[in-house]
Amino acid sequence: MGIVVIGAVFVDIKGFPEDAYIPNGRNAGHIEYIHGGVSRNVAEDIANVELRPTFISIVDDTPMGQDVVNKLKRHKVNCDYILSLPNGMGTWLAVFDTNGDLAGSISQRPNMMPLLALLEEKGDEIFANADSIVLEVDLDKEIVKKAFQFAEKYNKKIYSIVSNMSIAAQRRDFIQRFDCFICNQLEAGILFADDYTDKNTEELEAIIAEKVVRAHIPAMIVTMGSEGAVYADIYGNKGHVPARKVQVIDTTGAGDAFCSGVVAGLTYGKTLPEAVEIGSYLAASVITTSDNVCPRFLPSEFGLDVEVVN
Repeated sequence: MGIVVIGAVFVDIKGFPEDAYIPNGRNAGHIEYIHGGVSRNVAEDIANVELRPTFISIVDDTPMGQDVVNKLKRHKVNCDYILSLPNGMGTWLAVFDTNGDLAGSISQRPNMMPLLALLEEKGDEIFANADSIVLEVDLDKEIVKKAFQFAEKYNKKIYSIVSNMSIAAQRRDFIQRFDCFICNQLEAGILFADDYTDKNTEELEAIIAEKVVRAHIPAMIVTMGSEGAVYADIYGNKGHVPARKVQVIDTTGAGDAFCSGVVAGLTYGKTLPEAVEIGSYLAASVITTSDNVCPRFLPSEFGLDVEVVN
Protein backbone atom coordinates (compact mmCIF):
# COMPACT_ATOMS: atom_id res chain seq x y z
CA MET A 1 0.00 0.00 0.00
CA GLY A 2 2.96 2.38 0.37
CA ILE A 3 2.14 5.52 2.37
CA VAL A 4 -1.61 5.77 3.06
CA VAL A 5 -2.98 9.34 2.94
CA ILE A 6 -6.43 10.11 4.38
CA GLY A 7 -8.22 13.41 3.85
CA ALA A 8 -10.48 15.65 1.80
CA VAL A 9 -10.39 16.81 -1.81
CA PHE A 10 -11.08 20.45 -2.61
CA VAL A 11 -11.55 22.54 -5.71
CA ASP A 12 -9.22 25.53 -5.36
CA ILE A 13 -10.41 28.83 -6.82
CA LYS A 14 -7.41 31.17 -6.87
CA GLY A 15 -7.34 34.86 -7.79
CA PHE A 16 -4.17 36.74 -8.78
CA PRO A 17 -3.94 40.56 -9.25
CA GLU A 18 -2.40 42.04 -12.39
CA ASP A 19 -0.85 44.97 -10.51
CA ALA A 20 -0.18 45.87 -6.87
CA TYR A 21 -2.77 44.16 -4.68
CA ILE A 22 -5.24 46.52 -2.94
CA PRO A 23 -6.67 44.75 0.15
CA ASN A 24 -9.83 46.85 0.41
CA GLY A 25 -10.33 47.67 -3.26
CA ARG A 26 -11.12 46.12 -6.61
CA ASN A 27 -8.31 44.18 -8.26
CA ALA A 28 -8.14 43.25 -11.91
CA GLY A 29 -6.43 39.93 -12.51
CA HIS A 30 -7.06 36.30 -13.41
CA ILE A 31 -8.77 33.37 -11.72
CA GLU A 32 -7.77 29.70 -11.81
CA TYR A 33 -9.69 26.53 -10.92
CA ILE A 34 -7.50 23.59 -9.89
CA HIS A 35 -7.70 20.35 -7.94
CA GLY A 36 -6.68 20.93 -4.34
CA GLY A 37 -6.97 19.89 -0.72
CA VAL A 38 -4.02 19.34 1.61
CA SER A 39 -4.30 15.55 1.56
CA ARG A 40 -4.84 15.33 -2.19
CA ASN A 41 -1.79 17.52 -2.75
CA VAL A 42 0.30 15.46 -0.33
CA ALA A 43 -0.67 12.21 -2.04
CA GLU A 44 0.27 13.60 -5.46
CA ASP A 45 3.56 15.02 -4.20
CA ILE A 46 4.52 11.72 -2.57
CA ALA A 47 3.81 10.01 -5.89
CA ASN A 48 6.08 12.50 -7.62
CA VAL A 49 8.98 11.10 -5.62
CA GLU A 50 8.23 7.87 -7.51
CA LEU A 51 6.61 6.34 -4.43
CA ARG A 52 3.20 4.70 -4.71
CA PRO A 53 0.85 6.17 -2.09
CA THR A 54 -2.73 5.10 -1.47
CA PHE A 55 -5.28 7.91 -1.18
CA ILE A 56 -8.46 7.48 0.88
CA SER A 57 -10.97 10.23 0.18
CA ILE A 58 -14.26 11.29 -1.45
CA VAL A 59 -14.85 13.06 -4.77
CA ASP A 60 -17.99 14.44 -6.43
CA ASP A 61 -19.99 12.07 -8.62
CA THR A 62 -19.42 14.48 -11.52
CA PRO A 63 -16.93 14.80 -14.39
CA MET A 64 -14.86 17.12 -12.16
CA GLY A 65 -14.66 14.43 -9.52
CA GLN A 66 -13.60 11.89 -12.10
CA ASP A 67 -10.97 14.34 -13.35
CA VAL A 68 -9.45 14.37 -9.85
CA VAL A 69 -9.23 10.58 -9.82
CA ASN A 70 -7.85 10.41 -13.37
CA LYS A 71 -5.09 12.91 -12.58
CA LEU A 72 -4.05 11.07 -9.43
CA LYS A 73 -3.96 7.79 -11.35
CA ARG A 74 -1.69 9.39 -13.96
CA HIS A 75 0.67 10.23 -11.08
CA LYS A 76 0.46 6.55 -10.00
CA VAL A 77 -1.54 7.14 -6.85
CA ASN A 78 -3.62 4.13 -5.78
CA CYS A 79 -7.23 5.39 -5.99
CA ASP A 80 -9.02 2.12 -5.15
CA TYR A 81 -10.44 3.59 -1.94
CA ILE A 82 -11.76 6.91 -3.23
CA LEU A 83 -15.56 7.15 -2.93
CA SER A 84 -17.65 8.99 -5.52
CA LEU A 85 -20.62 10.75 -3.89
CA PRO A 86 -22.80 13.86 -4.42
CA ASN A 87 -21.04 16.98 -3.11
CA GLY A 88 -18.05 14.88 -2.08
CA MET A 89 -15.49 17.69 -2.50
CA GLY A 90 -14.93 20.96 -0.66
CA THR A 91 -14.13 24.40 -2.07
CA TRP A 92 -11.23 26.73 -1.22
CA LEU A 93 -11.53 30.34 -2.38
CA ALA A 94 -8.25 32.26 -2.13
CA VAL A 95 -6.79 35.60 -3.19
CA PHE A 96 -3.04 36.19 -3.55
CA ASP A 97 -1.09 39.42 -3.38
CA THR A 98 1.50 40.76 -5.80
CA ASN A 99 4.27 38.64 -4.23
CA GLY A 100 2.32 35.42 -4.64
CA ASP A 101 1.54 35.19 -0.91
CA LEU A 102 -1.92 34.35 0.39
CA ALA A 103 -3.92 37.50 1.19
CA GLY A 104 -7.11 35.80 2.37
CA SER A 105 -9.21 32.67 1.92
CA ILE A 106 -12.51 30.97 2.72
CA SER A 107 -13.07 27.23 2.67
CA GLN A 108 -16.20 25.08 2.55
CA ARG A 109 -15.58 21.61 3.93
CA PRO A 110 -17.27 18.48 2.55
CA ASN A 111 -18.95 15.76 4.60
CA MET A 112 -16.27 13.11 5.14
CA MET A 113 -18.24 10.75 7.42
CA PRO A 114 -18.83 8.15 4.64
CA LEU A 115 -15.13 7.32 5.03
CA LEU A 116 -15.86 5.79 8.43
CA ALA A 117 -17.85 2.93 6.91
CA LEU A 118 -15.12 2.44 4.30
CA LEU A 119 -12.45 2.14 6.99
CA GLU A 120 -14.57 -0.26 9.03
CA GLU A 121 -15.08 -2.48 5.99
CA LYS A 122 -11.68 -2.24 4.27
CA GLY A 123 -9.36 -1.09 7.05
CA ASP A 124 -7.49 -4.33 7.52
CA GLU A 125 -6.59 -4.71 3.85
CA ILE A 126 -5.64 -1.03 3.63
CA PHE A 127 -3.41 -0.72 6.69
CA ALA A 128 -1.90 -4.17 7.16
CA ASN A 129 0.70 -3.58 4.46
CA ALA A 130 0.95 0.22 4.69
CA ASP A 131 4.41 1.75 5.10
CA SER A 132 2.98 4.63 7.18
CA ILE A 133 -0.17 6.74 7.53
CA VAL A 134 -0.73 10.44 6.86
CA LEU A 135 -3.92 11.83 8.36
CA GLU A 136 -5.75 15.15 8.46
CA VAL A 137 -6.15 15.70 12.20
CA ASP A 138 -9.17 17.96 11.61
CA LEU A 139 -11.28 15.22 10.02
CA ASP A 140 -14.32 14.00 11.96
CA LYS A 141 -13.25 12.57 15.32
CA GLU A 142 -14.71 9.15 14.54
CA ILE A 143 -12.56 8.87 11.40
CA VAL A 144 -9.41 9.97 13.24
CA LYS A 145 -10.06 7.47 16.05
CA LYS A 146 -10.57 4.66 13.55
CA ALA A 147 -7.30 5.49 11.77
CA PHE A 148 -5.44 5.41 15.10
CA GLN A 149 -6.98 2.03 15.90
CA PHE A 150 -5.55 0.55 12.74
CA ALA A 151 -2.20 2.31 13.21
CA GLU A 152 -1.90 0.73 16.66
CA LYS A 153 -3.20 -2.65 15.49
CA TYR A 154 -0.56 -2.92 12.76
CA ASN A 155 2.17 -0.87 14.50
CA LYS A 156 2.32 1.79 11.80
CA LYS A 157 3.84 5.27 12.13
CA ILE A 158 1.21 7.97 11.72
CA TYR A 159 1.88 11.59 10.73
CA SER A 160 -0.43 14.59 10.98
CA ILE A 161 -1.25 17.23 8.40
CA VAL A 162 -3.54 20.21 9.01
CA SER A 163 -6.31 21.62 6.87
CA ASN A 164 -8.08 23.74 9.52
CA MET A 165 -5.97 24.61 12.56
CA SER A 166 -8.91 26.00 14.53
CA ILE A 167 -10.37 22.50 14.55
CA ALA A 168 -7.02 20.76 14.98
CA ALA A 169 -6.21 22.86 18.07
CA GLN A 170 -9.18 21.23 19.81
CA ARG A 171 -7.68 17.77 19.20
CA ARG A 172 -4.72 17.94 21.60
CA ASP A 173 -5.29 14.36 22.75
CA PHE A 174 -4.98 13.23 19.13
CA ILE A 175 -1.91 15.39 18.45
CA GLN A 176 -0.07 13.61 21.28
CA ARG A 177 -0.53 10.30 19.44
CA PHE A 178 1.03 11.33 16.13
CA ASP A 179 4.64 10.33 15.55
CA CYS A 180 5.19 13.81 14.08
CA PHE A 181 2.94 16.86 13.93
CA ILE A 182 3.61 19.34 11.10
CA CYS A 183 2.22 22.89 10.86
CA ASN A 184 3.23 26.44 10.00
CA GLN A 185 4.22 29.34 12.25
CA LEU A 186 0.73 30.85 12.43
CA GLU A 187 -0.84 27.47 13.15
CA ALA A 188 1.65 26.79 15.94
CA GLY A 189 0.51 30.01 17.59
CA ILE A 190 -3.12 28.91 17.35
CA LEU A 191 -2.26 25.52 18.83
CA PHE A 192 -0.44 27.00 21.82
CA ALA A 193 -2.73 30.06 22.19
CA ASP A 194 0.06 32.55 21.50
CA ASP A 195 1.39 34.77 18.71
CA TYR A 196 4.65 33.62 17.14
CA THR A 197 4.57 35.79 14.02
CA ASP A 198 7.39 38.03 15.26
CA LYS A 199 9.64 35.20 16.48
CA ASN A 200 12.91 34.49 14.69
CA THR A 201 14.15 30.97 14.06
CA GLU A 202 16.22 30.76 17.23
CA GLU A 203 13.35 31.96 19.40
CA LEU A 204 10.76 29.69 17.82
CA GLU A 205 13.10 26.68 17.98
CA ALA A 206 13.44 27.18 21.74
CA ILE A 207 9.69 27.63 22.15
CA ILE A 208 8.77 24.49 20.22
CA ALA A 209 11.44 22.47 22.04
CA GLU A 210 9.82 23.43 25.34
CA LYS A 211 6.23 22.98 24.13
CA VAL A 212 6.63 19.44 22.76
CA VAL A 213 7.91 18.26 26.12
CA ARG A 214 5.19 19.98 28.11
CA ALA A 215 2.43 18.92 25.70
CA HIS A 216 3.79 15.36 25.31
CA ILE A 217 4.02 15.67 21.52
CA PRO A 218 6.52 13.08 20.20
CA ALA A 219 7.90 15.38 17.46
CA MET A 220 6.88 18.64 15.85
CA ILE A 221 7.98 20.61 12.80
CA VAL A 222 7.00 24.25 12.22
CA THR A 223 7.51 25.89 8.84
CA MET A 224 8.46 29.57 8.71
CA GLY A 225 8.17 30.45 5.03
CA SER A 226 11.32 32.04 3.67
CA GLU A 227 13.06 31.40 7.02
CA GLY A 228 12.85 27.63 6.62
CA ALA A 229 11.60 25.33 9.38
CA VAL A 230 12.34 24.48 13.00
CA TYR A 231 11.88 21.08 14.59
CA ALA A 232 11.99 19.45 18.01
CA ASP A 233 11.15 16.15 19.61
CA ILE A 234 10.27 14.97 23.09
CA TYR A 235 13.81 13.63 23.62
CA GLY A 236 15.38 17.09 23.46
CA ASN A 237 16.55 17.08 19.85
CA LYS A 238 15.92 20.37 18.07
CA GLY A 239 17.17 22.43 15.16
CA HIS A 240 16.57 24.75 12.23
CA VAL A 241 16.76 24.03 8.50
CA PRO A 242 17.02 27.16 6.31
CA ALA A 243 14.79 27.53 3.27
CA ARG A 244 16.41 27.16 -0.11
CA LYS A 245 17.02 30.42 -1.96
CA VAL A 246 14.86 30.34 -5.10
CA GLN A 247 12.82 32.70 -7.26
CA VAL A 248 9.26 32.53 -5.91
CA ILE A 249 6.41 32.42 -8.43
CA ASP A 250 3.53 31.17 -6.26
CA THR A 251 3.73 29.84 -2.70
CA THR A 252 0.58 27.71 -3.03
CA GLY A 253 1.28 24.08 -2.29
CA ALA A 254 4.70 24.68 -0.74
CA GLY A 255 3.53 23.54 2.69
CA ASP A 256 1.96 20.40 1.24
CA ALA A 257 5.12 19.55 -0.70
CA PHE A 258 7.13 20.12 2.47
CA CYS A 259 4.90 17.70 4.40
CA SER A 260 5.25 15.13 1.62
CA GLY A 261 9.03 15.28 1.78
CA VAL A 262 9.09 15.04 5.57
CA VAL A 263 6.71 12.08 5.62
CA ALA A 264 8.61 10.27 2.86
CA GLY A 265 11.88 10.83 4.70
CA LEU A 266 10.60 9.67 8.09
CA THR A 267 8.83 6.68 6.57
CA TYR A 268 11.87 5.42 4.72
CA GLY A 269 14.68 5.67 7.20
CA LYS A 270 15.68 9.33 7.57
CA THR A 271 16.20 11.22 10.83
CA LEU A 272 14.03 14.20 11.72
CA PRO A 273 16.52 16.86 10.46
CA GLU A 274 17.20 14.83 7.30
CA ALA A 275 13.47 14.57 6.64
CA VAL A 276 13.08 18.34 7.10
CA GLU A 277 15.85 18.84 4.52
CA ILE A 278 13.91 16.72 2.01
CA GLY A 279 10.74 18.66 2.78
CA SER A 280 12.53 21.96 2.20
CA TYR A 281 13.86 20.74 -1.13
CA LEU A 282 10.40 19.71 -2.36
CA ALA A 283 8.82 22.96 -1.14
CA ALA A 284 11.42 24.97 -3.07
CA SER A 285 10.74 22.94 -6.21
CA VAL A 286 7.02 23.79 -6.05
CA ILE A 287 7.19 27.56 -5.49
CA THR A 288 9.37 28.01 -8.57
CA THR A 289 6.69 26.61 -10.91
CA SER A 290 3.54 28.29 -12.18
CA ASP A 291 1.37 25.17 -11.78
CA ASN A 292 2.38 24.42 -8.15
CA VAL A 293 3.21 20.83 -9.06
CA CYS A 294 6.11 19.03 -7.43
CA PRO A 295 8.55 17.83 -10.13
CA ARG A 296 9.30 14.14 -10.33
CA PHE A 297 12.24 12.76 -8.36
CA LEU A 298 13.63 9.30 -7.71
CA PRO A 299 13.77 8.10 -4.08
CA SER A 300 17.50 7.53 -4.55
CA GLU A 301 18.00 11.28 -5.06
CA PHE A 302 17.12 11.71 -1.38
CA GLY A 303 18.75 8.51 -0.18
CA LEU A 304 15.41 6.94 0.69
CA ASP A 305 15.57 3.27 1.57
CA VAL A 306 12.70 2.09 -0.64
CA GLU A 307 12.38 0.15 -3.88
CA VAL A 308 10.46 1.85 -6.69
CA VAL A 309 7.51 -0.30 -7.75
CA ASN A 310 6.18 0.23 -11.28
